[in-house]
Amino acid sequence: MDCFGILATVTEYNETPVAAHPEGIVPVNLIWEQVTALNVVEALTFISFGVVCLFYGWRVFKVLVVISFALVGLVAGIVIGDIIGGGNNPILGVLLAVVLAIVSVPLMRWAVCLLGAAAGGLLTAAIWYAAQLPEQYIWAGALVGVVAGGMISFIVFRVAVMLFSSLGGSMLVVSGVLAMLYMYAQTRPVALIIPTLVGVLLQNKFIKGSHDWSV
Repeated sequence: MDCFGILATVTEYNETPVAAHPEGIVPVNLIWEQVTALNVVEALTFISFGVVCLFYGWRVFKVLVVISFALVGLVAGIVIGDIIGGGNNPILGVLLAVVLAIVSVPLMRWAVCLLGAAAGGLLTAAIWYAAQLPEQYIWAGALVGVVAGGMISFIVFRVAVMLFSSLGGSMLVVSGVLAMLYMYAQTRPVALIIPTLVGVLLQNKFIKGSHDWSV
């Protein structure tokens, strides 16, 4: 199918009512179940680590790379072990996690570029989904982000570091905040107090360090 055929298919899909396509490719319900399953300690941990990644990801990016590849190896090993052995055996996951964590250290630059490409793919896929484009073509949006993120990461290394660390931090913060709001649904207005206090503390710190600030 040529480019015009793909565009015609996408346009035809957009003109079709949403109810005619009830199947969903993006596992939104599964993601929401994982978020709402977090307890208070886990949610606060997510928020804390997420804030660190957002503000200081460029300082601890090597640690983040090792942790990211270890998590990828853990998940991949568990899935493969489940397929091969027919049971939930974490041994293969632990082995792959250790192997990928060790390999990522000498290949740090390549590992960062891979994470930057993956972050670009997730961002463009999220934009595709948020724009309510056809879900069966979401892989096309993700592919554009992977290519763009990979190319930018190889050209400018710091972009890859900022991209994957900021994306990871935002995912942790958003997940933790949503989990807290879900647990305390009746006290959602209190959510305004927390960022207000954070803003006051940060501005107070910045004002103290500014010598020329005055009314």
